[in-house]
Amino acid sequence: MVSVSDPSAIPVVYPMRPGFPKSKFYDAFIPYTNTGSPPAIFTTQDENLHKQLKTPIASLYSLSNIITFESFVDEVLGNLCYQLDKRYVDFNVIFDLADWVQYFSFDVMGTMTFSKKYGFLETGQDVNGMLATIWNFMLTIAPMTQIPWADKLLYKNAIMATLKKQSGNSILKIAADSVSERKQKIKDNPGNKESKGFNDRDFLSRFLEIESANTSIPQWATTVWTFSNVIAGSDSTAVVMRTVLYNLLAHPQSENRLFQEFLEVEQKKGLSRPYPSWDEVAELPYLDACVNEAIRLHPPFCLQLERVVPKGGVTICGQHLNGGTVVGMNPYVVNRHRPTFGEDVDEWRPERWLKRDEGYSRKLEQSIMTVSHRGEQ
Repeated sequence: MVSVSDPSAIPVVYPMRPGFPKSKFYDAFIPYTNTGSPPAIFTTQDENLHKQLKTPIASLYSLSNIITFESFVDEVLGNLCYQLDKRYVDFNVIFDLADWVQYFSFDVMGTMTFSKKYGFLETGQDVNGMLATIWNFMLTIAPMTQIPWADKLLYKNAIMATLKKQSGNSILKIAADSVSERKQKIKDNPGNKESKGFNDRDFLSRFLEIESANTSIPQWATTVWTFSNVIAGSDSTAVVMRTVLYNLLAHPQSENRLFQEFLEVEQKKGLSRPYPSWDEVAELPYLDACVNEAIRLHPPFCLQLERVVPKGGVTICGQHLNGGTVVGMNPYVVNRHRPTFGEDVDEWRPERWLKRDEGYSRKLEQSIMTVSHRGEQ
């Protein structure tokens, strides 16, 4: 496998058009079941299936649509503040904010996807071992991405599935059970929104609408879309939030600069209470710089995202690679490319993102090798 670290190669290795297929690296992420192992958008190596799965739901993840979920986020944010006040602030008790950020992230995604929280914030702990299951799943599949034959021998076969509980299957079961439960509620309460017990604009409702309107979509599509929300959406968001908050607390000058930026907006335009809306903070340059710097420093996914060079070969960074060669880029490494981001790539410095000119800003944004930024989903 050829590893590339220069961000200029991103559009070559990961083009928007088909023709640069994924390698067997992605097989490790597909949970094994005796009834079949349906691939998700992230894992499928079939480019036609990838398009079939991604196109119907792509608009759901556009910014214009995501902000329609703002009320879901505010609801969970209110619960987070309530729990922290009740448990710690009122008694001046020290606590681990990182855990609570992860609880918040998962409950937000649960609310957005299923119209119900998992219960992390209410209980203040890992509900049903869900976080531990995802962590163990990642620990298991990371080495298997490099030895696919061992993955099939040790995990992906009927014998091992019987002898050993598969971590990924537990998360897949949560998704499958939620889909079945929702379909049953719709069947039992046709046309009666009040008695259904869920918001008909959450992700699962929209997935089911798309599935019913398009007969060409595989029957298991809603389950894998939901699975991706549970295992990827929640965890990735938690990583970014933790990184932002940690570095703001570790660098008081950054925290103060961001606070001053909020004060200026408050004085000039006003901010909503108790929580500012997206529209009010979307154009804050230093806030945006802090988020971009967090994504750069600690990308949620730090393995090579492998591709197979198409027939005829390709030239990358001046080197010709023959067809069939496996090539990949590691977000952690690419995001520390010194000629692009500066010599202090290991340091927290949001100021590097503040616009010098449009060309410079665009270059940095296009050089971030983070899953959500590169269209892997």
